[in-house]
Amino acid sequence: MNWQALLLGAASFLIIGLFHPLVIKGEYYFGKGIWPLFLATGLVFMLAALFCPWPFVAVLFSLVAFSCFWSIKELFEQEQRVRRGWFPANPKRRGK
Repeated sequence: MNWQALLLGAASFLIIGLFHPLVIKGEYYFGKGIWPLFLATGLVFMLAALFCPWPFVAVLFSLVAFSCFWSIKELFEQEQRVRRGWFPANPKRRGK
């Protein structure tokens, strides 16, 4: 039986579930301007995955890396959702 496959599936579920509120809160407090942070974090995890000697951990690093990359797209889309009124805008943040 391949328990690692099930663990990776569960980890994927948790990682994606974690990034959803990160994007929403990140856009709310900082705006879409934090996309370079997601890019840098994704690149670090991608490099870690490339040089990690353990395949299971390398896959986890890759999941985080590509979730970061996908979050860049979602930040820009989240800004549009806020403009449409689907999510609240932060009244304290300038440059809305």
